[in-house]
Amino acid sequence: MALLIHRAIGDRLTCIFVDNGVLRANEAAQVRQRFLDKLELPVVFEDASELFLERLKGITDPEEKRMIIGRAFIEVFETKAAELGEFEFLAQGTLYPDVIESVSVVGPSVPIKSHHNVVGLPKEMQFSLIEPVRQLFKDEVRILAKELDLDDNIRNRHPFPGPGLAIRILGEVTKDRLNILREADKIYIDLLKEEKLYEKIWQAFCVLLPIKTVGVMGDARTYENVCALRAVTSTDGMTADYYPFNQNFLKKV
Repeated sequence: MALLIHRAIGDRLTCIFVDNGVLRANEAAQVRQRFLDKLELPVVFEDASELFLERLKGITDPEEKRMIIGRAFIEVFETKAAELGEFEFLAQGTLYPDVIESVSVVGPSVPIKSHHNVVGLPKEMQFSLIEPVRQLFKDEVRILAKELDLDDNIRNRHPFPGPGLAIRILGEVTKDRLNILREADKIYIDLLKEEKLYEKIWQAFCVLLPIKTVGVMGDARTYENVCALRAVTSTDGMTADYYPFNQNFLKKV
């Protein structure tokens, strides 16, 4: 989306990347390299991880997490924009499934979840919103990305939610729990790529459950965290089926 807008308005675009503290392992550094080296886009990096984690303290409901994160994003954008100059517009990469899942679009429907970039935004903002791909599905966005000559590693990346690992931790978000989930998630995703499964799957991720379980390692009793592994296949993100892993892959993970 940033590449599309940059093609349209050139150096009038300022990209702001916010590290919200709930990203995957090494993701902030990877995004920095991607924007500066591969895409050659002007970008300002803002580490707001402490702010987001403070706002999330004690919060367990995923819907409330989404709302908190949506409001905090806008707050950070407004503060940073005020430091950089005067900006009238805020561009977002909202997709049509985000809208459909959040609000009734055509006729009455039951909201699935509140996307932080749709209903999680504050009612009053100093920006006017621009959402160039709001009416496109993910597969259509990937076609557009190919037309823009976007690298396949970026174009085919699994969808990752704005609220990040905060909604993949069931229960309270803490630094310790984030670190556990990041390590588990990295093992899972790295093995998917190593085994040439990543591009066969629409989305894969770990979920840290709010329970512990007894086990044995060597001769010692353990009482450790439980992770769930999820992997689904899809085309447009509106319907999905589970990916049938074989037992050898699961054993490695």
